[in-house]
Amino acid sequence: MSHNKLNQNIGRIASVISVLMYVSYLAQIASNLAGHKGNPVQPFVAMVNAALWVAYGWSAPKKDWPIIIANAPGVVLGLATGITCL
Repeated sequence: MSHNKLNQNIGRIASVISVLMYVSYLAQIASNLAGHKGNPVQPFVAMVNAALWVAYGWSAPKKDWPIIIANAPGVVLGLATGITCL
């Protein structure tokens, strides 16, 4: 396998794992809504991190869609998780 093909495969896998990481917040949101509040610091920091990656991907000379798509759920779900922790 060429270096370029390996790099593309790693990028695809990393993007999928990133989305799954943010989707895992759904369990915490459900727990928060059931009255078992978590600490909001980590989801808010994750949201800021994801927002910065989305901004980076969006502001690149050629939009970096894999970075944008992989981190956009983190903005929404990190915010939702943090708010439901309060």
